[in-house]
Amino acid sequence: MTKQYGFYIDTSKCTGCRTCVVACKDAHNLPVGRNFRTVHEVVTGGWKEENGAWRQDVRAFYLPVSCNHCDDPACVKTCPTKAHYKRKEDGLVLIDKEKCIGCGMCAAACPYHAPVLDQKVRKMTKCDACVDRLEKGHLPICVESCPQRAIAFGPIDELRARYGANAASTGLPDPGLTKPNLVVGLPKSNS
Repeated sequence: MTKQYGFYIDTSKCTGCRTCVVACKDAHNLPVGRNFRTVHEVVTGGWKEENGAWRQDVRAFYLPVSCNHCDDPACVKTCPTKAHYKRKEDGLVLIDKEKCIGCGMCAAACPYHAPVLDQKVRKMTKCDACVDRLEKGHLPICVESCPQRAIAFGPIDELRARYGANAASTGLPDPGLTKPNLVVGLPKSNS
């Protein structure tokens, strides 16, 4: 593989506006109920008693999630027709629509819930990092549309060099499961 693309999510910048979701739906003409990117609200912490006084350490942040074009993609491993595949030139995980039978095994296996069924044609679909836009020199629509610039995309080694290698967050599965090409910048703790 010559390069591996991935996403960076800066949770300190994401306001939960869902512009990335709407732009993706528009660009891919997705019907209600079918999304290639979702935004999760993550809440952590609670109340603690310290020296007879109650203190809270509640934190909330937003986490935009899509296909992470994993190094060890569960969808590729479970697809009975080999419709899911990892492209050698850029590491994107794509679906060959001719081979897909719409069985949903990929959706059941993916811990990120990335593959979704196109009810009309009975084929699985998912984020392809806007491969058509990439071929024209543009970024994925979710990245370009984000008003806070909370999502970045590019070669994962460059993203990791710039932002670190953290792919773990409350609200996401253990990154050891599929080795996602994702970097998550988490909000700073108030303590």
